Amino acid sequence: MARAALTDRMGITLLEASPERAVGTMPVAGNTQPMGLLHGGASCVLAESLGSVAATLHAMEAIGGYAVGLEISATHHRSVTSGTVTGVATAIHRGRTVATYEIVITDESGQRVCTARLTCVLRRA
Repeated sequence: MARAALTDRMGITLLEASPERAVGTMPVAGNTQPMGLLHGGASCVLAESLGSVAATLHAMEAIGGYAVGLEISATHHRSVTSGTVTGVATAIHRGRTVATYEIVITDESGQRVCTARLTCVLRRA
């Protein structure tokens, strides 16, 4: 993942990336809301970061271009107060104009914290 101010600020680390799947981690510390729980917006940043990386790799292969986020939705299943969360973005649809990914975020015990869905538009470079 190219260095970007937001991913640096959030502490996101990319572990694996392909057009089909991207995996990364993010610390809970520093990404909480006032009650000390992982912020839902932080989960969305992790989800969009991973999905966008995979979608851009797909766009590079498919049309020699890049991807930009069109829509993201997220369901927050449980709270997390410490440790690291892991996100796995898996392709649902990889077309020539649109790519959609499901991103599952889990805590250190493997419990699902959030399920997100990201749709990206593919653009020619």
